[in-house]
Amino acid sequence: MSQVPAATRALRVLRFLASQPDPVALDRISRACDLPRSTAYHLINAMIAEGFVVHLEDERRYGLGLAAFEVGSGFARQEPLQRIARRPLAALVDRTGYGGHLAVLHGRDVLYVLEERAPGRPPLVTDVGVRLPAHLTASGRAILMALPSNQVRALYPDRSAFVDRVGTGPTSLVALRTVLSEARQRGHAVEDGEVTAGLASVAAPVLDHNAHPVAAVALTFPHGTATDAAAVGVRTLAAALSRRLGG
Repeated sequence: MSQVPAATRALRVLRFLASQPDPVALDRISRACDLPRSTAYHLINAMIAEGFVVHLEDERRYGLGLAAFEVGSGFARQEPLQRIARRPLAALVDRTGYGGHLAVLHGRDVLYVLEERAPGRPPLVTDVGVRLPAHLTASGRAILMALPSNQVRALYPDRSAFVDRVGTGPTSLVALRTVLSEARQRGHAVEDGEVTAGLASVAAPVLDHNAHPVAAVALTFPHGTATDAAAVGVRTLAAALSRRLGG
C-alpha cells in the first residue's frame, strides 16, 4: 500500500470506473477495489464533492464525473506518449533507414499519432491522423496480441468485422487468432503487403502499468528488405516506452 492510502484507493476507484461501460453499484465498486463498503461509500462521496464521480440516484449507481473527463482531455492535449516517443523513434529511424510510426487502437482501427519518415523514402499511408484496419496492420496486430482474448472476440464478433484492402489478411476470428498467436511467439507483429502492396512492417506493443497495450511502435520498409535489426529495434523501443509508462 502507498504511504498515502486514501489517494491510492481513490485512484483505484477511478481506474475501475473508467474501465466500465456503464455506471455501477456501490457494492460492485467495493468488491472490485477490495474496499470495505463503508470506506468505499465515504471515499466516493468525497470524489463526488470534487466532481470526479457522479451519483445517478434513480439507478443507485455511480459513474465518472466531469472532472475525470477534464483529466482525460488534459492527457490528450498534452500528448505525453507522443512526446516521450518522438526522439527515440527518430533515432530508430536514423539507425535503420526505415520509416517509423506510433499508433493507438481506436475501435477496430489503429490511429497513427506520430510518424518519422526516413530520408529519401517515399511517404507512407501511415501519416498522422490516418486510420487503418487493426487486423491488417503490424501496429494493430501488436496491440491486439497483447489484449485478453475476450476483448479481441468482442471487437471481431463475426466476419462482417473483417474489412479488406488488397485481398489478403485474416477474414475470421480463427484466422486472426492464428496471426496473433504467431506474433506473441515472435515477440512482435508483422504485416507484408496487406495494407500497401510492396511494403511490409514490424511492430511491438507499448504497455502501461497494468500491462495493457496503449500503443504500438512500428517500422515500415520495402518488401524483402527487412533485417533482424528492425524487429529488435521496435521491441527494444516498445520496452523502453513501456518502462517510461510504468509498464
